[in-house]
Amino acid sequence: MSEPISKVPKNARETIFLSLSEYKGHRLIDIRVHVPGEGEEEWVPTRKGVSLAVGLYPAFKQALTQLEQALISQGLLDPEDLEGLG
Repeated sequence: MSEPISKVPKNARETIFLSLSEYKGHRLIDIRVHVPGEGEEEWVPTRKGVSLAVGLYPAFKQALTQLEQALISQGLLDPEDLEGLG
């Protein structure tokens, strides 16, 4: 398992880890839910998540931009919430 690049709390018990990994020689973007393990700082990956080929990143990023625009246009997200990110 690779080191997480970023973590996003999902709820009180689960955290979403974003990392880069490799499977059968293919580099992947892994977005996976983790839960606390036995150790104090240990996190265990679950089956909940997705792995994307690195080559799909531009299309994935474009899809997230479209999602962001939809959230803003439907009043579900305030553009001010995004200030200072990224």
